[in-house]
Amino acid sequence: SVHTTTLDSATMQFCANKLDKKDFFGKSDPFIVFYRSNEDGTFTICHKTEVVKNTLNPVWQSFTIPVRALCNGDFDRTIKVEVYDWDRDGSHDFIGEFTTSYRELARGQSQFNVYEVSLSFFLTVSESALLGSQLTFSPSGNPSQSTSLHYMNPYQMNAYAMALKAVGEIIQDYDSDKMFPALGFGAKLPPDGQVSHEFPLNGNIENPYCNGIDGILEAYHESLKTVQLYGPTNFAPVVNHVARYAAAVQDGSQYFILLIITDGVISDMAQTKEAIVNGAKLPMSIIIVGVGQAEFDAMVELDGDDIRISSRGKLAERDIVQFVPFRDYMDRTGNHVLSMARLAKDVLAEIPDQFISYMKSRGIKPNPAPPPYTPSGHTHHTQI
Repeated sequence: SVHTTTLDSATMQFCANKLDKKDFFGKSDPFIVFYRSNEDGTFTICHKTEVVKNTLNPVWQSFTIPVRALCNGDFDRTIKVEVYDWDRDGSHDFIGEFTTSYRELARGQSQFNVYEVSLSFFLTVSESALLGSQLTFSPSGNPSQSTSLHYMNPYQMNAYAMALKAVGEIIQDYDSDKMFPALGFGAKLPPDGQVSHEFPLNGNIENPYCNGIDGILEAYHESLKTVQLYGPTNFAPVVNHVARYAAAVQDGSQYFILLIITDGVISDMAQTKEAIVNGAKLPMSIIIVGVGQAEFDAMVELDGDDIRISSRGKLAERDIVQFVPFRDYMDRTGNHVLSMARLAKDVLAEIPDQFISYMKSRGIKPNPAPPPYTPSGHTHHTQI
């Protein structure tokens, strides 16, 4: 609820229902951060609530804030509201966000002040879609040598495993059954040493699915013991592999995400560009996570943010690639992610627009929204 105490300040109280569970043990410990928008399009923090421990249905204490701090006197200016799950080590998990304005908030408790907290608005649009996720790994040296990014250190995760765990835990929440086909590319396979660019990490061609992120990590570590990592590093086969799945389901009921974890070396740039241009017509997106300290110029080119990707003179009809260099999110030791919230936001930054652009281009409309939440009894809180 919101009521103005004087012309210059407002008192507000927020509560939420059914927030996303982020903690492995127990529920979330949510808090809210409010941002005022600036003239140049950036945002400035103007208020942070207290943390409400161990609940998915928090009721935060009321607070009073100067109206100028919220909107600089412009009642229609955007106010951004982010919800986080508090973590002791400071790596607070991003639950979601919404935007509003002081004019909206000033209406007090009403249907106008019920907000759906969405992860970059992804939850609000994707309920009609089942996300199929593929995860792939590229070769990078001999895993028995400490210089390799695949080095199997008994005491800590290697760069690939860290990137998979961090990014995988972000995207796995959008897959209903948590069963992921996981592929490797660029290795000689037993028994005859044939080089493959799309082999199942679990060794089962008929059923390459792994159970959750832990299942993928287990299959990855087992595969390092049996295959010999070997160049060249070809991306096109795994992109085309996912494209075959996506081509079979174009009615909007499924949307596929291919997560590629790579050291940035690529041997088939032209073929990969062609595969991406073809994939842009299909319900799929590609997230590329770069590990290690190499230059990632080729991956930035595939991302296509600056120059839309093309092949044989044909432009991709939409952008479907997001590239994230994992090192930008690590601490100086290279062993810890500094901010899971920032990593989550950047990994998923382009997916909502990519998803919507596909659905719109095919004239596919979302399923009807569920009826709005109506609290029982006579509470006087603003529902998030």
